[in-house]
This record gives sequence, structure tokens and C-alpha cells, in this order.
Amino acid sequence: MAETALPRDIVLLVDDSPEALGFLTEALEQSGFSVLIATSGQAALNIVERITPDLILLDAVMPGMDGFETCRRLKTNAAVAPVPVIFMTGLTETEHVVTALDAGGVDYLTKPINIDELRARIRVHLANARSAQSARVALDAAGRHLLAVRADGSTRWSTPQATRLINAATNSDEGLDTIARHIAGWMAERDKPGFARDSALSIAEASGQTSLQLSFLGAIGSDEFLFRLTAARNRPDDEVLRQHFPLTMRESEVLLWIAKGKSNRDIGDILGLSSRTVNKHLEQIYVKLGVENRASAAVKAAHVLHEI
Repeated sequence: MAETALPRDIVLLVDDSPEALGFLTEALEQSGFSVLIATSGQAALNIVERITPDLILLDAVMPGMDGFETCRRLKTNAAVAPVPVIFMTGLTETEHVVTALDAGGVDYLTKPINIDELRARIRVHLANARSAQSARVALDAAGRHLLAVRADGSTRWSTPQATRLINAATNSDEGLDTIARHIAGWMAERDKPGFARDSALSIAEASGQTSLQLSFLGAIGSDEFLFRLTAARNRPDDEVLRQHFPLTMRESEVLLWIAKGKSNRDIGDILGLSSRTVNKHLEQIYVKLGVENRASAAVKAAHVLHEI
């Protein structure tokens, strides 16, 4: 039986020099990598819209958009933000190294490139990236609402649960951008004397119906700060259900207790209703929710109540 070939790691190589592209492409392919080529920063941005590489090798000095600006723009793409970027350049001044790292790079190689050193650094950064990705996947699977940001409030990464929570609370698909300025202000204040660093950041929704609580968990990198998110609704759960479904007040109360696992008899006792009346409400609830049984109704209600 033929062995299945393992998928190759994809390296995006960004350089305006044909000689460098040819030399590095050959070396990388011989080392077992699949290589994508971009001859400009804009070309690199276009490529990552379609394909997410495992690692990016980026020339710092290019005409038009230089490597530093290219890296900053690459990092605004949520799918690309975790991808390690290694800069390549003949610039060796400390200020250039600092600029590369500030732009989002993880490493810096000076030209002419030593292939053995390049291979070694790629292996290290791919391993680190996989470890970080595994940790994020584990957090996602555990349903953790976690957000990692830079000091300026911009997002380094966010678990899907946290992103959904933020978007729901801000009523926007750009919720991460919306709260960035709040986080940046809090981060600036926390360095001032007398500021309680363990205090939570509270962000109220424009409508005043939902507030987000961001608890600072600590620094996990030179410019990576971790927050845990929780949401508090400033309105009753039955009102939340009425907003999402065309229910009467009594129907929303019955549905709420169904979602909490109560039996018809329990619901009747709680709301002061007969079992027959509870059943009548349930019949209307099923019709309005487009479901056939109480389990499906409970699932729909729970989804609404837990999405924020």
C-alpha cells in the first residue's frame, strides 16, 4: 500500500528581487516546503485573501509598500494574524530590528541569507506557531471567551466564542474594532500610579441592554495581553426571548422555564397556571418557533439566551 504524502507547510515568500526569489524558492522546495511567491506587499495581501500560509518570509526593503507596512497590514487579517513573519533584509541597525518586531515580525535575518540558519529558524517558529494554535483550539473547544490584544487595543487573536460575544453585545460584525479604543484607554490607565490593575473593564452596549466585562488575566508576551470576557444583560431573559420570537409575555415566561428544564407541572406551579393552560401556551410556542416538540423549543431558546 502506497504511503499517503504528508501535506507540505506553505511558505509565502515576499521579495522584489528575482534573484533572491529564485535562490530561496529552490532552497525551500528542496527542504520540503510549498512556496508561494509575491513580488510586492500588495501582491502578498492579495494572496493571503485566498490562501493562509504557515509562515511568511518578508523582505523589509521594497519599493512602494515596504515590508514593515506590509506586515502591519497582514496582521489586520484575523486568519493571518497568528502566522509567524520572518523579516529578511540587509538593514542591521537596531532601529530596523525594533521596527520589524513592532510591525508584528517574530524574527529577523540579514542578507545574504544562510540557508541552514533559515531552515532552523523556520522549524522553530513553525513549532511555536503550532503550539500556540493548539492552545487556541483547546480554548475554543472548551468554550472559553478569551481575547488577546496589543497595548494599543488591537486584537492579536480571539476565540470564536469571544468574537461572537463581542459582536452580539455591540450589535456589529466589527465588534473587535469597536472595543479596541476602550481597551487601549484602559491599558494606558493601568500604568498610572494608584490604578487597580485587577479591576475589570466594563463596556456598555449603545442601547444600554448589554454590558461586557473584560477581566485582565495578565501579559503573555512582550505586546500580548489576555482578557476573559463575560456579558451581563440589563433586561430580563423573558424579554430577550420576546425580542427574538413573536411571543406574548406569558408565552415567553413558559418558554424560559422550558429552557431551564422545568416540567409542565412545575411551570404551572411557578406561574400559577393549570397544566391545560401551559399546554395551550406550548402549542402556540411551537408554531411561532417553527418546532415540533419541547426539546427543540428549549434548544432554540437556550441558543438565544447564551449567544450574549
